Amino acid sequence: MTKIKLVIDEKYQDIDGFIEDLPMSFLQSGEVVYSGRNIIKTFDVGDFKLNVKSFKKPLLINQIAYATIRKSKAERSYLYAHMLKEEGFETPDPVAYVELKQYGLLKYSLYISIHGEFDGIMRQLVNGTFDQHKELIRQFAIYTARLHEKNILHLDYSSGNILYKMKGDEYIFYLVDLNRMKFGKPISLETACFNFRRLWGSDEMIAYIVKEYAKARNFNEKACLEKTFEYRKRFWDSFRKQYPGATPYIG
Repeated sequence: MTKIKLVIDEKYQDIDGFIEDLPMSFLQSGEVVYSGRNIIKTFDVGDFKLNVKSFKKPLLINQIAYATIRKSKAERSYLYAHMLKEEGFETPDPVAYVELKQYGLLKYSLYISIHGEFDGIMRQLVNGTFDQHKELIRQFAIYTARLHEKNILHLDYSSGNILYKMKGDEYIFYLVDLNRMKFGKPISLETACFNFRRLWGSDEMIAYIVKEYAKARNFNEKACLEKTFEYRKRFWDSFRKQYPGATPYIG
């Protein structure tokens, strides 16, 4: 027995037909923009260009958990996108999510959002000099401090999940890949420093981010630097064991 759950934001009810058909049409249509653990495709639907993310089929134990006690990754992405926007932070506009269950077990889920065009991504800090990126880095540090002061923690705070648009001299940051987030719990110095561990860039760039962040939150700068670089070393040492030659900065 197959059951489909469909939740659509009221702003996008006019494309409900397309979304209802997605469980059947996703594999046969759309343009692939990412294919790995999950698959992301874009679709042109009326006046909208949509991103549709199909999450990998969960392991059996997770199929049971998602069907009973946990929200699916698609539902969390949708809910967290709304929560971010309500707090004044940017993410591509959430459109809908879809879940397909068979015999009560979650088989797969889809998250649909508006496709956005961006001026850059924080992953670009893998190249270039500190001076070239200094203003971007400074504004990013202040943005992160604002995010944390609102008790919002993105658990996958990696450089590929942070994009930006330019508005004059201002950088407007957008978060993506939202299925692992926490809201409502104060973020300590320790947690903040751990959150920085996956960012790309030179040691000089990361140190500047940490200093500006510590200043914005009235944290001890020396303690922030020590903790961040401790966690950063652990993460990249472990990452290189899986991906030899990987580096957060090329220059």
